[in-house]
Amino acid sequence: MPKGLALLLALLLLLAPAAPVWALDLAVTDITVEPCPAADPGSQPELKRPSGASCYALRGTVSNPRSQPVIDTDLFAVISDRSGEPVLQNRTRVGSIGDVPPGESSFALRLAVPAGTPGPLRVSHAKARGFNAPVRVRAGIDDELLPLEQALLDPL
Repeated sequence: MPKGLALLLALLLLLAPAAPVWALDLAVTDITVEPCPAADPGSQPELKRPSGASCYALRGTVSNPRSQPVIDTDLFAVISDRSGEPVLQNRTRVGSIGDVPPGESSFALRLAVPAGTPGPLRVSHAKARGFNAPVRVRAGIDDELLPLEQALLDPL
């Protein structure tokens, strides 16, 4: 292939518009929030002190009605204490639940809640939002898979 033609082809590929990435909202149901199991590494029993944080497990079900997976999905919710005050100040993004296959899927996340927060905790306005294509760097085969909360999916 002539050098000029190769350069023209490379330039066209760089300037060609990429396929748009669309944000997709998913329904979230069956949400529970409870203290992390004592055996969970996130509970850090040796570090419990009044000024620290307490570990909570947020679990639920996300529904993907599409026939394709939803990629790089984040969970959004308002988490309140017994008096209705928000637990996670100035943020509603709770964490990443990764890729969601078609149908119903369970998820679990660890939450660090300020120690001494009066329970029980309540979750409202929960939704998941993901994309039709990757928007983050993907983990390799030998990389630790995100989210680290995979261990929380195991039944107690």
